[in-house]
Amino acid sequence: MPPGLPAPNAHRHLLSPATCPPSRPPANRPHQRIATSSVGQAPGTCLGPALSPFNAFLILTGIETLGLRMQRHSENALKVAEYLAAHPKVEWVSYPGLASDRYHALAKQYLPKGAGAVFTFGLKGGYEAGVKLVSSVELFSHLANIGDTRSLIIHPASTTHRQLTDEAKVVAGAGPQVVRLSVGIEDVADIIGDLEQALAKV
Repeated sequence: MPPGLPAPNAHRHLLSPATCPPSRPPANRPHQRIATSSVGQAPGTCLGPALSPFNAFLILTGIETLGLRMQRHSENALKVAEYLAAHPKVEWVSYPGLASDRYHALAKQYLPKGAGAVFTFGLKGGYEAGVKLVSSVELFSHLANIGDTRSLIIHPASTTHRQLTDEAKVVAGAGPQVVRLSVGIEDVADIIGDLEQALAKV
């Protein structure tokens, strides 16, 4: 199970162990590190804390409403993506739920109930616009998590990927204009309203 499990748990309350298959970074992505444990495990093996009974309880309780929450996540994300795609300050939106997305046909085939909560978009103002947008939101939380019930936003180039070169950031999909959203289950009008007021300040 992946560490954290925000979607099954519904919140960012816990950690769980994870086992990853051996893997190596693609030749064109040398910045991706291979996970290697300190106890001689094979590359790609990730270790985590033993899952406590209470953490297991939180996961099982959250799973009871996972279907309902994912439906709301996907519905909200599609509406937010449509809003952003039509916004004059947004250059592009990458969300397979959009009819204009190059992966839309695959999404309809493999994700018939919705394309999920997470997607990225690019601001025409570049790096400074991304930083300004994230600092201007009020409902969104500025966090690197995904899958939370609450809407989350991050500008990867200035946070999670800031240690990379500009070229490596672009290769990783974290160029200066990229903003990532994890759309929550709040009222979608409130989500869009928060983005609207923040974009007005960009």
